[in-house]
Order: sequence, then C-alpha cells, then structure tokens
Amino acid sequence: MSIEIRVPTLPESVADATLITWHKQAGDRVEKDENLVDLETDKVVLEVPAPEAGILGEILVPDGSTVMGGDLLANITSSVSASAPKVASKQAATTNDIPLSPAVRRMVFENDLDPHLITGTGKGERITKADVQHYLDQQVQQTAETPAKPKKVQVATAEIKPAIAIPQGPSGSRPEQRVPMTRLRAKVAERLLQAQQNAAMLTTFNEVNMQSVIDLRKQYQERFTTKHDVKLGFMSFFIKASIEALKRFPAINASIDGDDIIYHGYYDVGIAVSSPRGLIVPVLRDADQLDFAGIEKNIVDFGNKAQAGTLSYEELNGGTFTITNGGIFGSMLSTPILNPPQCAILGMHSITERAVVENGKVVVRPVMYLALSYDHRLVDGKDAVQFLVAIKEGLESPAHLLLNI
Repeated sequence: MSIEIRVPTLPESVADATLITWHKQAGDRVEKDENLVDLETDKVVLEVPAPEAGILGEILVPDGSTVMGGDLLANITSSVSASAPKVASKQAATTNDIPLSPAVRRMVFENDLDPHLITGTGKGERITKADVQHYLDQQVQQTAETPAKPKKVQVATAEIKPAIAIPQGPSGSRPEQRVPMTRLRAKVAERLLQAQQNAAMLTTFNEVNMQSVIDLRKQYQERFTTKHDVKLGFMSFFIKASIEALKRFPAINASIDGDDIIYHGYYDVGIAVSSPRGLIVPVLRDADQLDFAGIEKNIVDFGNKAQAGTLSYEELNGGTFTITNGGIFGSMLSTPILNPPQCAILGMHSITERAVVENGKVVVRPVMYLALSYDHRLVDGKDAVQFLVAIKEGLESPAHLLLNI
C-alpha cells in the first residue's frame, strides 16, 4: 500500500514554506514518526514525520524548493518484501535513537557525525548546538597535526547558519559568495520596510540609574535562585515596569487597524531573542499576571527554544508591545524599529558606570540609556516621554513595582 507524504497544513498567516533538508533518500527504510524532512517558514522550522513504517519512494520535491500546504512530497510503500534493504543510514540512527532538534540534526548531518559519540548537556541530556560545536572543535584539535587531503566544500542553498564563511582564495583575489536569503531574514526585511514606510516613527530617549535594581538582585539572588530554580535577571524588572507604564498610557499598548484604533485590555509582551536563524520575538502572554519568577522562567524557556529551533507559531504570533535588549551585545544607544502592528518598542542598552550629579555632587552610577520608538500617528510625543519616565521611575524605585504603588 502506498501512503502519501504531504506538506502539513500551514497556519493561516503563512502562505508557503521552504523545504530545507531531506533526511532520507529514495529506497531508504523509514520508521513510523521518524522525521523525514524539515520545512522552514518565516518563523519556525517544521518537521514532517513518517505516518507509517515502510520504504520511501521517489522524492518529488528537492531541497531548497518552495512548497504550499498539502503539496505532495513523496510516497511510502508500507508493505515491505523480505528482500527490501534493511540497512539503516546514519541519518536514521540520528533520528531514531537520539531525539534531536532540527538545528542540531542539520549540524550532525552536514558534518557527517555520529550523535552517539556526542555528550549532551541540555535538559534531559539532550544534545545542543553547543555540544556539537564542542565535539567538532575537539576533532579539529586532534587532527591539527595531521596533514589532511583537500575536502570539497558544499554549500546548501537553504542552509541556516548564524554566519556565512566567505571562501578564501589566492592572495590578491576578491572572493565572493552568493547565497539565498533565508525566509526569516526575508520576512524581517519586509517587516522593517513596512514599519518605516507605513508608520510615522519617532524615538525618545532617557537614562536610568540601575543601582537600586542591581542592589536588589545582589541582596536576594541566592534566595530567589534557590526557591525558584531560575536566576533573577534584569528583563523581569523591565517587563514589570513596562506593564505599569502601559496601564497608565493605554495608547502605547494599542494598534492601528485601517481607520480604527484597537486598545488592548491585556499585556502580551514580545521579547526579542537572538537565534541561529536571526532575531525572533516570542510573546510572553498575559505578562501582567506573572510574578518575577514566572517571567524569568518563560524567558529562559524562550532562549532555549530559540537556540534549538523549537519555538511554535503560537509563541511567535501576536504581541501588544515589544522589548529588545541590545545591551547584551554591547550597544550603548540605538533606535529600535517598530514591530507592526504594534505602535511602540522599548530598547534596552548596556549598563555603564557614568558620572552623574546628585544633590550637587558628582558621583559614579551604573547608568543605562533607554529608547522608546513609537508611531506618532497614534502616540503623542508627550505620552511617549512620560511613558519612558514612568519606566525610569519604576526601575529606580523597584519597591513601587513590588508593592504595586
């Protein structure tokens, strides 16, 4: 009996997907629920599992192709004769024996590795990208003294990597490499242009003395970590301060839909996260109903899923306000771009000791610059400035956040 392998139904907001990698070849034995192929959308990577065990027939759609929901990819013959090939490839061992995320599976496949030889340090001893990279680094160290034959380098047209390695040529040459833009990068570019072309975007700035937050974290970090099994970071303070400010200035938590303004009575805060595929923004839903520990746990979970490529559509859709932290990369000051259809985004930056004047005296304080970009069609400059001042006041007196005053 022949069973069709089709592209799963895509979410309403996603028109198509790119077929990244087949993990099986025609004629290979496949097991039920074994991942056959990865599909990349503009937000997440989807796995297409085998509905039944059998032999994979002709592959109808090659790597790098654009597919729509319901498109036929291949067929599986479920009845296997005694003479059918039984030898499992390395890819089968990869997907059957050890559960791997799509990003890790690609690294293992592209570098021709045996995952059984890699020690996993992730949750439940799962193998992470860092584990694979560490294993590769060890292999390079061990073979550094041994002359190696030139190796042919292949560049996958739909490859997803945090950076592109430019091919090296003879001295004086001018090497170039052309690669297709990933769907996520293309979507980010589209949304950035949309924000700049369709919004009257302005940015206002302020600075905040982070001493009180730093002292509070230092005083309670150990007890907080022991009780909640998660560290108390800076982001939870910024989310709490932002929510209190959003309650005072509801227009900043609103969005424009045609000629209408939609005022949201809930607080879904997007947290910009760096991933191997680029910048993504998972959404912390009903953030006002979470305590500090709940916020921090969700942020850690978002970060782990972003690195593993396992964030779902539901976790990436929507949001009424966004916070981005360029400070973790060393940014001193920047103007963040709106995340449509939201009308405002808060930019955090690095904390640096600076000379400030207090009570007529020059003192050194840990200062962070804040930036609020907003759509002037909906948000007045006065409200934007006062909103940022409200965040500043909440952070410089964090007791207000804890006591809700």
